[in-house]
Amino acid sequence: TLLLYNMRILFMKHLYLIGGTMGVGKTSTSQILKRKLNHTVFLDGDWCWDMSPFQVTLETKKMVLENIIFLLNNFIHCSAYEHIIFCWVMHEQEIIDQILSKLDTANCKIYPISLICSKEALREQIQKDIEAGIRTEDVISRSLQRIPLYENLDTIKIDVSTLLPEQVAEKIIELGR
Repeated sequence: TLLLYNMRILFMKHLYLIGGTMGVGKTSTSQILKRKLNHTVFLDGDWCWDMSPFQVTLETKKMVLENIIFLLNNFIHCSAYEHIIFCWVMHEQEIIDQILSKLDTANCKIYPISLICSKEALREQIQKDIEAGIRTEDVISRSLQRIPLYENLDTIKIDVSTLLPEQVAEKIIELGR
């Protein structure tokens, strides 16, 4: 078993960067992927600055990126993981580029993915989250405003308007085959 454990370090790692506007299903899809793929670790970017009160400043933006990069590099260097899943809003190419530029990706196959959907589908999903107490009403307008930003990114687009998270996870798994 030790030999097999150490052999994993020789295999190409799969790094999935899953972006999308708030409420599109990044976390749900990522959790399903984590269960379906072997030797997998998952990081949600929101966990790297879960604070109260939530503050977006130059200092906190710098801190969250440093936290994300530190954790992702540790996952990349850990022989226990073959698949690394990272999800976050990532609505600007600069965010994706900044993260990737500071990662040791020499032994990684990178899958930059944007989950996109129609305004109607997004509104419906966020409304369900509001009713469940997961999100607040103000998220709808902020999330809808970001939809067009994903079209301009250098990512693989997956339209999730009519898909369940399980189906989205299967499409992502197909990318790695």
